[in-house]
Amino acid sequence: MQTFHFPNQLNFYKGKVRDVYYLPNNILIMVASNRISAFDVILPKPIPHKGQVLNQIATYMLNATKSICPNWLLSTPAPNVSIGKKCEPFKIEMVIRGNVTGHAWRTYASGSRVLCGEVMPDGLKENDYFPTPIITPSTKASKGHDEDISKTEIIKQGLATEDEWNILEKYTRQLFEKGKQIAAQQGLILVDTKYEFGKIGKEIYLMDEIHTPDSSRYFYADGFEQRQIKGEKQKQLSKEFVREWLIANNFMGKEGQTIPTMSDEWIDTISKKYIELYEKIIGQKFVPKALSNEETYTNIINALKSL
Repeated sequence: MQTFHFPNQLNFYKGKVRDVYYLPNNILIMVASNRISAFDVILPKPIPHKGQVLNQIATYMLNATKSICPNWLLSTPAPNVSIGKKCEPFKIEMVIRGNVTGHAWRTYASGSRVLCGEVMPDGLKENDYFPTPIITPSTKASKGHDEDISKTEIIKQGLATEDEWNILEKYTRQLFEKGKQIAAQQGLILVDTKYEFGKIGKEIYLMDEIHTPDSSRYFYADGFEQRQIKGEKQKQLSKEFVREWLIANNFMGKEGQTIPTMSDEWIDTISKKYIELYEKIIGQKFVPKALSNEETYTNIINALKSL
């Protein structure tokens, strides 16, 4: 993807999967690329349509949840581009889990019953519901791996005050509940997800993308209970299948490990999975929209003029 340069541009940041442009008046432009990352490592080949899928799901979800808390989004001038307000981010990710799945299950299966200061009850099977969703934050590392952290440590380290934490927790639980309602309408279970927040002045804003397959895990509701009773693997829509493939090929992002070769067939499978989630959660047919760099740039400039 081409790197743009906008009038009066102040800065540019190339993230794992997105490019961010900083403009005056606390405006930023976020371009969702087709890059894909897992275990905090960018995989070597892009996934067709991934940027559009993520950006359009995030736009849908941010608009659907703006009555819960203010968010950063101002405009979506291109399929894979969003324009929004620049916030001063909290250096934590608010991870919330409704089921003992993924990292929570790996922790649980190891014999531990505490994750980020949250106690997990005995007697759970993989993918069972927690009695109440648990919040298991992580630090937001600029480089390397994010690390689990507890509410107590967040406040102790000054990553958020106790009052700020209370707001973050309230928003996280309300957003998760809304996300679960939206998912249920489409026959899905929102299993776990993460939210990122920041501040403009003293007000807390929801940032970044929400309820996408990069930040969330979904199960199909149909047959969920039967699969749990039988001890069968749950049918899911998330990026976990990419992580599982990497683990099966002896890669977890650790030093000395080599990223396995991604065949064209595997890349096509990942792309179709992303599109499947889009169509399931939005309830509409996915229509690929490939704008040229020139068209994308023009659309962004016109959107900036109307702000």
